[in-house]
This record gives sequence, C-alpha cells and structure tokens, in this order.
Amino acid sequence: MTSSTHRYFILNKPYNMVSQFVSTHAVNLLSNIDFNFPKGIHAIGRLDNQSEGLLILTTNKEVTRLLFEAKTPHKRTYLVLVNHIVTEERLQMIREGISFLTKGGLPYTSSPCEAAIVLQPEISFPPPYFITDKIPYTWLRISLTEGKYHQVRKMMRAVHHRCKRLIRVSIEDLTLGDLQPGCVKEIAEKEFFRLLNIVP
Repeated sequence: MTSSTHRYFILNKPYNMVSQFVSTHAVNLLSNIDFNFPKGIHAIGRLDNQSEGLLILTTNKEVTRLLFEAKTPHKRTYLVLVNHIVTEERLQMIREGISFLTKGGLPYTSSPCEAAIVLQPEISFPPPYFITDKIPYTWLRISLTEGKYHQVRKMMRAVHHRCKRLIRVSIEDLTLGDLQPGCVKEIAEKEFFRLLNIVP
C-alpha cells in the first residue's frame, strides 16, 4: 500500500554520476545534487555511471516491485548515439533479439524490441563531452521491456557498434521532457502511478 507521506521525483541524471546516494568509492553521487531530498530517498531502475537521463527517486520502497517485478512488463525508451552508420539489417537484428553475455558471463538472447533511426533527437540539452564529427554516427531510439546489466550497450556491441551516448527518456508515460541535467522534478503520487501504469 502507498501512503500520502511518500514522495516521488524524477531526475535528469548527468553523465559521470552513479545512481547512489552513498558509496565507499570516490565517485560522483546523487547526494551531490543541489536539492533537499527527504530522508529515506533512493533510486529506482538505476543508470550506470556513463548513462544519462530519467531516474526515479522515491521514499516508497514498493515501487521497485510494482514496476520491475510485475507480471506485465513496463517499457523503457532510450536515445542511443553509436559510432558509424547503422544498417537496416543490423537494426532488424536488434528488433528481433540478439545474443550477448550477461553480467555473470552466461549467454542471453534479448526479447524483441522497438528500434528506429532518429534524425533529430528530441533532447534540449547539449552533450556532456566532445563528440568528433570525423567519425560517422547514428542516433537510435530503442524501447524495451527488460533490463539486463548494460543491456543496450551490449546489444549494440553485438552488432559491432559502440555506444557513445545513452539517454533514458521515458519509462512508460513518465517522460524526461525538457528537464535539464542535474535538475529534479517532484510528482504527485496519483500522477506518478498513472504515468507509470502501475497500481499501488
């Protein structure tokens, strides 16, 4: 059950920041964000250090179970910048499912997903680092309902493309919008669950 005392936020997680508030390592933490977070806050559906974009923060520990352990999978959408031109053949391989090694070194074949080339990515913030124009590149929009460790990066590597930039732009109908890197937006509980298509 949810409670009105719980709070819900989205953050545009910047590049070179881990999805944690505390760590024993010398890394850039969520606690470095200039925002007065409530006690008990934690990240849902973490992004790795080099990935950017939509990160859910909440005091409600039930959200992980409701969102990622539910019988009905929930869609996550990413804008992905990769080296070189992606052919239709390789794009179709991504759509149909492709094999890669999981974190434990076991082979895994991804489920079918949505993948398309994007000519003009819908983001309102600049890249966090310099990208040379000497090497051709392709922007993709990939939507999937599973989340193995570094899955999108491994899927692209399996078709011989290296991810240069990975931005999560939505989870279900909860979108990043024009929220800038490092900025936080609070969302009312009822709206939060509606946008994520989950029932508390």
